[in-house]
Amino acid sequence: MDIAETSILQKGFGATSIDEVIAEAGITKSGFFYHFSDKTELARALLLRYLVKENQMFDDLFERARELNEDPLHAFLIGLKLFAELMASFPNGHPGCVVATICYQERLFDDEVRRLNEEAVLAWRVRFRETFEQIAEIYPPRDETNLDALADMVTSVTEGGIVISKALGNPLLLSEQIILFRSYIKLLFLPQVSEAAA
Repeated sequence: MDIAETSILQKGFGATSIDEVIAEAGITKSGFFYHFSDKTELARALLLRYLVKENQMFDDLFERARELNEDPLHAFLIGLKLFAELMASFPNGHPGCVVATICYQERLFDDEVRRLNEEAVLAWRVRFRETFEQIAEIYPPRDETNLDALADMVTSVTEGGIVISKALGNPLLLSEQIILFRSYIKLLFLPQVSEAAA
């Protein structure tokens, strides 16, 4: 699975062959087909495994942040800082996203894989919308804000940061994008302090 994921993130699903994966894994073709009936089933398994890892990462980061600060806004800001630090810790940059790879090559996949991919993105929307709802109850946004769109922005910033990091060969750009998003969240939710009060 690790070999297949690395190859798919580097070259895309279409350019990754079963023969290449089994050769590097040192297994036979019958060994591969014992576990997966075809390449699509491999894609489904890779996607499900990737989602478990990503959701665990978000759970760990934002639970740690809530342990450090019970206020939902400040906890989220801490979580974003931890997220940025984690993304900056990859020496060669983030390896890429299986969800994005499937989106880029969606015609190669069956309806079930596309549906799982859609459900993953919607689950991330729900996760972050719940957080923004908690924040907005205490800190009303300073500008009219669609909380679904704001929740989607977490995914957009992350995926976009991965793309520009790879395109420009600078692993730190993803982390910088997350920190800029963090600044936007502060500006959106924190009450404006008057100059007299400052």
